[in-house]
Amino acid sequence: MTGLINPLVIAFGASDVAHPNRISTMQHTIQQEIKGVVAFVAAIWAVFVLDWVLPVDLNSFGLVPRSLPGLVGIPAMPFLHANLQHIVSNTVPLFILLILLAGCRANSWVVVIAVVALGGALLWLFGRPATHIGASGLIFGLTAFLLVSGFFEGRVMPLLIALLVAFLYGGSLLTGIIPRLHSQISWDGHLAGALAGAILAYLLTRNSQPRAPTIEDANSLA
Repeated sequence: MTGLINPLVIAFGASDVAHPNRISTMQHTIQQEIKGVVAFVAAIWAVFVLDWVLPVDLNSFGLVPRSLPGLVGIPAMPFLHANLQHIVSNTVPLFILLILLAGCRANSWVVVIAVVALGGALLWLFGRPATHIGASGLIFGLTAFLLVSGFFEGRVMPLLIALLVAFLYGGSLLTGIIPRLHSQISWDGHLAGALAGAILAYLLTRNSQPRAPTIEDANSLA
């Protein structure tokens, strides 16, 4: 509605018209994408419930590095979780990061798919020989994406919130990617996701011109 300033748009930054040198950008707001965010998180929980109900161990479809059958784990990994504690601990940071992503200039779902694909490919190529499951790689990928894109786009608020989420989620972004021998935590999945997010943010937003959001921006998207 014209004249009504949307606080979320101002807080997280309004979208620009696509820059000719910036790929996969679009105008969008958090309100426009909240249903998709909820549906994505709900799908993760639906798979978790199905894993309880079905006589098949869905976690066997996780990512196994350098294994042809393990390739199916690249898209499946974010939807598979070991137990209730695992999925609960991933749900809150993932939801927050997806909301922040909805407020940035890049196409949110292109970013999600690209982080999953590139992070999964890196993990499949270089990860430890184990079955990797969980959305933590995506979480670290989105965190890295928001940090790097926030820097290039001059969006301080989502950058700071992403840092806070990273700190609360895993102690810090760095401790989550430090190699740990014989660890049951997929630190290599975290590292692969973070690298994927940082690379994508650089490619998608390196030509962005940092600026403060304006009232006109908010009104144009209301």
